[in-house]
Amino acid sequence: MPATRDTTHRNRPSSRPSRPFLLWREVLTAYAAPALMAGAPGVVTGQRDLALAACTSIAGTSAVVALLVGIWLRHGGRPRPWTVAVPRTALTTALVILTTGAAALLGWFAAQWLPAHTPVTATPWLERLRIDLPVSTALATTIVTLRWRSTTTPPPA
Repeated sequence: MPATRDTTHRNRPSSRPSRPFLLWREVLTAYAAPALMAGAPGVVTGQRDLALAACTSIAGTSAVVALLVGIWLRHGGRPRPWTVAVPRTALTTALVILTTGAAALLGWFAAQWLPAHTPVTATPWLERLRIDLPVSTALATTIVTLRWRSTTTPPPA
C-alpha cells in the first residue's frame, strides 16, 4: 500500500500575508469596481441614465469616500490606537453608520433642499443621489476599512 501524502502543510503559515495598504490602489479600485458593475448593465439594457450615474455619482462617490476614509484611517502613517484595538467588525460598523448617515443627508439635501431653495431644478438625476450616495458610501467604507484592518497589526498588549 503506498504512503499517503500529508496535505495539511504544517510548515506553511496559517495565513498568507496580505498586500500592503496602498491608498491610491484602493481609490482606483473603489472607482473602477462600481463603474463597471453598474455601468455594464446600464449599457446592456440601454439605460443611459444608469450608465452615466455609474461613472459619476456611483463610482465618484465611492472613490471620494475611499480616499477620505483611507486618509482618516492611516492618520499620517500611524493609526490611532483605538482603531487598531477595537474589533474589526465594530470599527467597520461604526464607520459605515457614520459615513452612510452623512451621505444620506447629503443626498437628501441635493434632492430636496436645493430645488426648493435655489434656482437648481428638480431632475431625476438629483433624485438618484438619495440612493446612489448612501449605497456607494456604505460599500466603499466597508471595503476600505476591512482592507486597512487586514494590513495593520494590533498594538502589543
